[in-house]
Amino acid sequence: MKKLWILSACLAGIATTPATAQSAPGPVTGTVTVGGNVAARCLFTTASEVITIPELSDLATGGITGKLAGSTVNGQTKKLAGWCNGSASTMTVQATALTNSVATPNSSFDNRVDYTATAVTSTGSAFDSSIGALSAGSGSNVAIFTGDIDVTLSAASSPNGGVLVAGAYTGQVDVTLSPAL
Repeated sequence: MKKLWILSACLAGIATTPATAQSAPGPVTGTVTVGGNVAARCLFTTASEVITIPELSDLATGGITGKLAGSTVNGQTKKLAGWCNGSASTMTVQATALTNSVATPNSSFDNRVDYTATAVTSTGSAFDSSIGALSAGSGSNVAIFTGDIDVTLSAASSPNGGVLVAGAYTGQVDVTLSPAL
């Protein structure tokens, strides 16, 4: 019985003895990683303009009257505006000749005016001639930019150097911005 009493006393003493002081745990940090993505893209803020040339032919008297007056086309310019946010963004230009749907009666007349169109941004430029293939010129890296895209016409010519057929002539310049990282 004495052993039992000693054991009970020991157990009671253990139960009533305060626990030895433990150090308080330090701060614990959990982490939430936040991520996001921005897609490479380009946008025109001014996507279209119109160049109107009231008279394509030379009105002077003499041997060249009625033939293309290149100065009426050369130097014509309009501003598009846009931006690209990708470091490898590119720009291409496709020039389509000014044409008249009236058939030419012979090689002394022309119903087509060709030209070169050049587009320039603050970071690069691209161009295309309307002569030849009906595809865009070589692309040019314009990287990350925002602002004006100056489109200028130059090097106007007609296929035969003939008199221009009367009527309306239409063509266009397509500037394409392609986003890439």
